[in-house]
Amino acid sequence: MTSRKNVLKYYAATLGAVALGVVATTATANADEIYTVKSGDTLSDIAVQYTKTTDAVDTIAKNNSISDVNLIVTGQKLLITSDGTVRAATDEEVATTPAADQSTTSSDSSSYTSSTSGSDAAAKAWIANKESGGSYGATNGQFIGKYQLSASYLNGDYSAANQERVADQYVANRYGSWTAAQSFWQANGWY
Repeated sequence: MTSRKNVLKYYAATLGAVALGVVATTATANADEIYTVKSGDTLSDIAVQYTKTTDAVDTIAKNNSISDVNLIVTGQKLLITSDGTVRAATDEEVATTPAADQSTTSSDSSSYTSSTSGSDAAAKAWIANKESGGSYGATNGQFIGKYQLSASYLNGDYSAANQERVADQYVANRYGSWTAAQSFWQANGWY
């Protein structure tokens, strides 16, 4: 009986190693890319777009001794590495690294202007402050952005314009107004 258990253990270990090897060999690595900062970009938007996390913002600030993580300059070149870090690119890296596909970044997304005003605008700002401190790059598990919406609602577009549009639609459909959403939040601790 012991020999049969050992054969089963060996078989399971071998099968696991083969499965792990298949997973490891099918994973694709992204190459390093150069991102050119455009007007309207934020580090949070760039980090979420290319690394799917806002952790890169802290790395960028730390690596470049930036005291204000919101300060980036139009035309600045950032290196986005295959391991998910983002930092200012050197001249040599700019010359030898391919440019990132910037066709899906936040500043290329269609613009959206929210029509909320008065008490609804105040309620919307209150909810954004409670949910994310007003940061479009905030993440909490499956919840993304300024209004901490489910990633599935945002359909992979984490741009500020899309977050505003989806938040307005969500609140209109679920609560009817931002004021009603705020009342619900105050009663339940979420909206």
